Amino acid sequence: MKKFFYGWRISFAGAAMQFLLSALLVQAFGAYVAMLSEQKGWSKTSLAAGAALQSVEGAILGPLLGWMVDRLGARKMVHAGVLLMAAGFLCFGQVQTLAGFYGAVLVLVVGGSLCGYFPFSVTIVHWFQRRRARALSLMSLGLALGGIAAPLVGWAMQTFGWQHMATASGAIFLAGGLALARIVRRNPAEIGETMDGLPPAPPVPHSADVAFAPEPAFTPAQALRTRAFWLLGFGHALALLVVTAVNVHAISHMKEDLGFSLAQAGFVITLMTLSQACGVLLGAAVGDRWNKRHVAAGCMLAHMVGLLMLTYAVHPLMLGAFAVLHGMAWGLRGPFMQALRADYFGLQSIGMILGLSAILVSLGQVAGPLIAGLFADARGNYRAGFTLLALLAGSGSVLFLLARKPEPVQPAAPSAVSRPA
Repeated sequence: MKKFFYGWRISFAGAAMQFLLSALLVQAFGAYVAMLSEQKGWSKTSLAAGAALQSVEGAILGPLLGWMVDRLGARKMVHAGVLLMAAGFLCFGQVQTLAGFYGAVLVLVVGGSLCGYFPFSVTIVHWFQRRRARALSLMSLGLALGGIAAPLVGWAMQTFGWQHMATASGAIFLAGGLALARIVRRNPAEIGETMDGLPPAPPVPHSADVAFAPEPAFTPAQALRTRAFWLLGFGHALALLVVTAVNVHAISHMKEDLGFSLAQAGFVITLMTLSQACGVLLGAAVGDRWNKRHVAAGCMLAHMVGLLMLTYAVHPLMLGAFAVLHGMAWGLRGPFMQALRADYFGLQSIGMILGLSAILVSLGQVAGPLIAGLFADARGNYRAGFTLLALLAGSGSVLFLLARKPEPVQPAAPSAVSRPA
């Protein structure tokens, strides 16, 4: 009987962790914003700044997180992140002031960075090569499925209060997260397995008639000197303009500007999340056969059209179109971002390269919610801000089309070899 490849266990553990983060924080944050704005009277810009803290933290700590995961592995990071998440939720449940809100969110986002997508994605690219996009897509399925719990979380907030929901989230995260953290292993060699679970390939004799394609092995400095690094980074940032703005403000827009109830807005988010799950499953099925760069470019156009549908919705079918287009694009494109970078730059320093990329990506994460919030406070609705973000996201398709794979770097000549006379 064939042994079940341990790498899939890590992928499933990552999916379960993403589910917890999505259900209890990412998808729930919009509902927290709506309730806090109503109960406390805090402006949308002030509350959106709480979401922006995650991006600022990612820009500051990204390279450090990359160094940590390259040198120490992800297991210890994930354990520490789970503990911080539990503490952050407990603090969030006691929030009375805006400063306290920012402090609790800061603890949550640091914890989420330590135990969330970043360490699991770096670990997975070390376990998979041929099935890399599939494994990353399966992990991202947890993020999508977490959104299905959005109506349940919204109901719990309305029934028991957002403070009690936050406290309960801390207990749930502590119990589930620590169990998942124990599954993480740095690479296949740590437990005597091989990448993709395949037997080692037999050595191929060197011959002048055989052309060998070198495996990419970029250092961080070498990656920074390529066009692809910057094009992928800014393209990814433009995608997250829409993703983060929708996560923070879509519920408020549907409730205040379009006249839907919190439960109805939650249903739209659920449809969006189901579509995201379908996109993730599509990526898992075909992601290692399709051109990831072209897929990402197409998804940027879908992000743009979807957000415009949400912005100018005059019929529930337009909200349905938004949910399907944006959700499918998010689910299909998201896992390809890390897979593309691993394909382009190799695994030698992939943690640090992803950490440096986080600095660029954070620009979109910060700007999206803030732009939408500023326009909403100034104009009384989200229309102008959402329109601007949609057009910027659409322009990102050009960046992905231009982001071709860089030529492999040549290994440095040994210093011990003398130069010819």
